[in-house]
Amino acid sequence: MLIFLSYAMIVCFMYLIMSKRLSPLVALLLVPILFGCLGGFATQLGGMMYDGVKMLAPTGIMLTFAILYFCMMTDAGLFNPLIKVLLRLVKGDPRKIVVGTAVLGLCVGLDGDGATTYIIATAAFLPLYRLTGIRLQVMATVLLLAIGVMNILPWAGPFSRAASAMHVDITELFLQMVPIMIAGGVWVIFAAWWLGRMEYRRLGIVSVSEDKVLEGYAHVRLSDPKFLFNVVLTVALISSMMLSLMPLPILFMVAFGLGCLINYPTLKQQKEVIGRHADNVLAVTLLIFAAGIFVGIMGGTGMIKAISDNLIAILPEQAGHGMSVITALLSMPFTYVLTNDAFYFGVLPILAETAAHYGIGPHEMAIASLIGQPVHLLSPLVASTYLLCGLLDIDYGDNQRVSLKWTFGTVLVMLIAAIATGAITVIN
Repeated sequence: MLIFLSYAMIVCFMYLIMSKRLSPLVALLLVPILFGCLGGFATQLGGMMYDGVKMLAPTGIMLTFAILYFCMMTDAGLFNPLIKVLLRLVKGDPRKIVVGTAVLGLCVGLDGDGATTYIIATAAFLPLYRLTGIRLQVMATVLLLAIGVMNILPWAGPFSRAASAMHVDITELFLQMVPIMIAGGVWVIFAAWWLGRMEYRRLGIVSVSEDKVLEGYAHVRLSDPKFLFNVVLTVALISSMMLSLMPLPILFMVAFGLGCLINYPTLKQQKEVIGRHADNVLAVTLLIFAAGIFVGIMGGTGMIKAISDNLIAILPEQAGHGMSVITALLSMPFTYVLTNDAFYFGVLPILAETAAHYGIGPHEMAIASLIGQPVHLLSPLVASTYLLCGLLDIDYGDNQRVSLKWTFGTVLVMLIAAIATGAITVIN
């Protein structure tokens, strides 16, 4: 019964948002409550939901101050020099603009964090997309593809979980993942070129002037003390994130406070900058805390465990020799319906134990488990995807429908690369 309810809840949720019967916010709040009640957990739902909200509270805080920080820096003109350079390179060509989006996403994604990548990339490219008429869904898909690859870096969450669960050396695992990630990056560039080519056929070359793009943005000089301070502060922030000097929410809170003090020293200016971006903040944080209801009920009722146990149980015994390939493919639906913690610490060890009977080692299983991460980013449990949709004002369901085939392509390319390099064996 619980297995049926688990699958039915996910299908119902996806149907309601993709058919636009409900907004993601309302669906996240009400669908899990309904199915929790149907499962006989009505009296326990309050505690489950509160636990889920507490678990996602740090993410909500981090995104609140991350949005405010980067929006404030955009207002202060931090990204204007970058925009000018990009304008000179792309010259209104949709193909170059979309490929440039992919390159920037891959570069900024070196910090392993989707939220900061989305904020920085949209700040740099959104004016170009709006002036040229390129569909914003194209930007969303390309950025999701970029982070789908960069999310596998050692300092990103999935990699450390896989290494810990399989008890393998992080450096050795990363060296094996490098060619696979390079193949994924090449696919991202190709996909961006293809999407840009489609937009080029629709729009042609669009004449765009620097003045028009930068209209409404602050005029800055590279020698301006405030500009230099903003550069140093942002570099220090990203470096601190990569080195894990402090928890992310604290880093963004401190960085926002310092940036606000220097760029907007008066009380009136500070109120204005916060008020100007309050809509963006509220749209995202509401979804984050609503997702806490979804996560809390799925975990508290045992739905996550029921799904993982069921999927493992239905694997045929004769499939054991190709367990690493199967794990790579299963990591897509597994990480879509489960949290990364549930998959890497709950499901992967069981799959690896089975694989060990057929001579498949922990390194190979760790690599296989990471290959499905590009699809994981489309999961309703991933907070940063709501941020991306909010920043670009696109429908969450439409984004799922359009981006899924491209993220699936990333997984296939990385799987082929893993097999070609010998990191994964087809038959043991």
